[in-house]
Amino acid sequence: MRLWRLFLTMDILSIILISIGLAMDCFAVSISKGIAVDVHEVFAKRQKPWLMAVLFGLFQGGMPLIGYFAGTVFAFFFKRFAGWIALALLGYIGGKMIVESLSKKEDDTSKASDFSVKTLLVLAVATSIDALATGVIFIPYAKMVWIGVSIIALGSFLFSIAGYLIGVFVGSKFRLNVELIGGVILIGIGLKIFIEGLCS
Repeated sequence: MRLWRLFLTMDILSIILISIGLAMDCFAVSISKGIAVDVHEVFAKRQKPWLMAVLFGLFQGGMPLIGYFAGTVFAFFFKRFAGWIALALLGYIGGKMIVESLSKKEDDTSKASDFSVKTLLVLAVATSIDALATGVIFIPYAKMVWIGVSIIALGSFLFSIAGYLIGVFVGSKFRLNVELIGGVILIGIGLKIFIEGLCS
């Protein structure tokens, strides 16, 4: 099947919809990170929204690729435990942020605005681990796997940038306990992934 014909099939539309669905966790986390950033420092050197978006995109696109090559056996294993892993990682980070938010000054946003590579990597893994099993859908459509993971990666990248900018705008308009809000959002996402894993 020629490349142009792939874009005329139902499969490509399905991949776009899957990409949007997978990007929602990245979108929510990016909002929580953007809330902690002052509108005047939206693209300051110490902030790394582009790095965050790139990592989120790479992991969201890379996990289905790993799932595809790993095959149904390992994909099933990761699907079974993805919810627990995501809940543990996001629950730990979010819980720590909430605890620290209750013992710090109202305008202390050091953890919520933490854009260190280590923190971003943990968030990228936590929000993308459940995408591993998605790679199984490409097994019958081997010719579409690279197109599919590229669309998924691009979708998460764009939604991460959009979420960050929305968070910055919201944070600049309202006086918020950004660390508390960020922690609640992360725990909420972890619970969402966990529950979806139990129901699947």
